[in-house]
Amino acid sequence: MMQFAWANYRRYAMGKNELRPLSKDGYQGHIFGGLNGATIIDSLDTLYLMELKEEFQEAKAWVENYFHLNVTGEASLFEVNIRYIGGLLSAFYLTGEEVFRSKAIQLGEKLLRSDRGWFCVFRGNWGWASTGGSSILAECGSLHLEFLHLTELSGNQIFAEKVRKIRRVLREMKKPYGLYPNFLSPVTGNWEQHHVSIGGLGDSFYEYLIKSWLMSAKTDTEAKAMYYEALEDAKDSPGGLTYIAEWRGGILDHKMGHLACFSGGMIALGAEDAKEEKRAHYQELAAQITRTCHESYARSGNPLGPEAFWFNSNKEAEATHEGESYYILRPEVVESYMYLWRLTHDPIYREWGWEVVTAKLTGVQARFKPGPLDPKLEAFLGVQYLYLLFSEDDTLSLEDWVFNTEAHPLPGHHSDSSGHRTWGLSDVTRAAVTPM
Repeated sequence: MMQFAWANYRRYAMGKNELRPLSKDGYQGHIFGGLNGATIIDSLDTLYLMELKEEFQEAKAWVENYFHLNVTGEASLFEVNIRYIGGLLSAFYLTGEEVFRSKAIQLGEKLLRSDRGWFCVFRGNWGWASTGGSSILAECGSLHLEFLHLTELSGNQIFAEKVRKIRRVLREMKKPYGLYPNFLSPVTGNWEQHHVSIGGLGDSFYEYLIKSWLMSAKTDTEAKAMYYEALEDAKDSPGGLTYIAEWRGGILDHKMGHLACFSGGMIALGAEDAKEEKRAHYQELAAQITRTCHESYARSGNPLGPEAFWFNSNKEAEATHEGESYYILRPEVVESYMYLWRLTHDPIYREWGWEVVTAKLTGVQARFKPGPLDPKLEAFLGVQYLYLLFSEDDTLSLEDWVFNTEAHPLPGHHSDSSGHRTWGLSDVTRAAVTPM
């Protein structure tokens, strides 16, 4: 599967951000600020992990020779951080190759130079030196893992200081009903809308709280406290499926997006460190949410699931809106399968994962009803989570590695909240998978 995807990308779109399989050419997109090669950098760790030696060397050579940072244009901080910086950091920690470390630091410094305001540090979408607009919770809250690693690798404390400032501001802001809304103003410092979601716009904020706790050798007690305080009760539908609804100004939207399906894995990952009386509840909640997301696939009339699905008196876990009945290779469901398998070894998660493998290998088209196909192939293929689902537990062990929200593994036991290092590079090298 990975070889097939890489071969076609290399043939038709090498160096571009994404492949357009219908027209057999490359696509640059508008969210990367002029940067190239998103698919290449997203693929580095997967190619290395799968021991696709020739393909990995091609990708590395491209980074060395053609990945240039002297670009201009509007970029998404979120995408640049999780894909480019996360991908480069992961490639460095797996291989020890200096080119990946230096490129990650240079790109991080470029982001710092674009800072035009103290609040939330960055705006959601910005030119490399523009003022931008509203900040998004997931954008602000999905920098912590990568920026702490940038501080350790560069010695520049600014990266760590920025993300600690962001967290402090978010923690201290008055929250409606104790909830974190998705939109905030970098000008006034106030929430702009009372829309709360663990799916799109909010998702990785919560994910990075529990993962910051784990990455810190469980010393970042602030992240731990914020995570458990933020966990909301899931909503039980009349038919019994458990799901996480969206909240808009006090009204529940009985809808769950594919993006929110990562939460089964997140809750399972954090269950062990919950209060003793809550652990079993969180373990069961994680399993039930993951089951619901599997049902969204099973009930779609197709082996793959929709972009969003609804719950009402007539239907559960089904797409009821035409604009939500499509599949674009999102990995969140398989991500939860992987975590639940690693943490419980219940074979059902491998069975469900194999359904996804079979669907992709038999050429299921990315649609559920007659209509146009998406002209581009997203860089997030979900292949790495599938690979890990069927690998031994010591392949990128959850004891030693923490995955960023783009599935890029970063070494755990990193730095505590006061900045004291607890994991050195020599330890990272020993924990890495066997070099090629």
